[in-house]
Amino acid sequence: MEQWLALELASTIRHDGDGGVADDLATVRGTTDWIRKQGPLLAGHVPAEGLTADEDLRLGIIDLRQAVRALFARLVSPAPPSPADAHRLMPADRAMDRLNTAAAREPVAPQLYWPDGRAPAARLLTGEEDPYVRLVAALARAAIDFLSGPQSTRLRSCTAPRCVRYFVKSHGRQEWCKPSCGNRARAARHYRRRRTAADDGPAPS
Repeated sequence: MEQWLALELASTIRHDGDGGVADDLATVRGTTDWIRKQGPLLAGHVPAEGLTADEDLRLGIIDLRQAVRALFARLVSPAPPSPADAHRLMPADRAMDRLNTAAAREPVAPQLYWPDGRAPAARLLTGEEDPYVRLVAALARAAIDFLSGPQSTRLRSCTAPRCVRYFVKSHGRQEWCKPSCGNRARAARHYRRRRTAADDGPAPS
C-alpha cells in the first residue's frame, strides 16, 4: 500500500474546481494537513498523525514531488504529461538522483514480523530518529516502489480539460481519472464538433 504514496504526492497538484490549479503543499499548514491525511499509508514509517511540518520540510517534500512528477511524465511518454508542469519538467537523470538521494537518507533493514494467527509481514528497522528525514525517505522509497512495480505500466495522465492529475488505469476502457473528468471531456468534444460544423457552414446547394 505504501507505494501509492507516490500517487498521493503527485496529486497534491490538482484542479481547483474553478479552472485553475491548486497546490496542497503551498503552505506549511497545508503540508501538515496533507501529511496527517497520509497516516494510514505512512504507518510503520513515521507517526504522521502527530507530525507538524516546518518550511524546510515543506520545501523538501516539494523538491521530491518535482522529481516524482518528472518521472511520471517520462513514464507516460509518448502520451502528453500533466499540463500543470509540462513546460518546466526536471530532467529525468536529475529526478532519479534526487529520488535516490532522498531514499538513502534513512538507512533501513527489513525485519520479519509474524504474530500468531496472522500472516507474516515485513517491517523496516531504522536507527534514524529525525521524523522529517524518515518522512521524506519513506515518500522517496514509495515512489521507487511505484515506478519499478507492475502498476507503473498503467499510469496515465488525465486528458480531460483543466485536469492535471496522474492516475492508475483500473480497467481497459478507462480514459480519465474520474467520471466527472470524463463528463467534461465528452462535453468539450461535443462542443468542438458543433463549432467545427458551424464554421464549415451549410453545404452548397
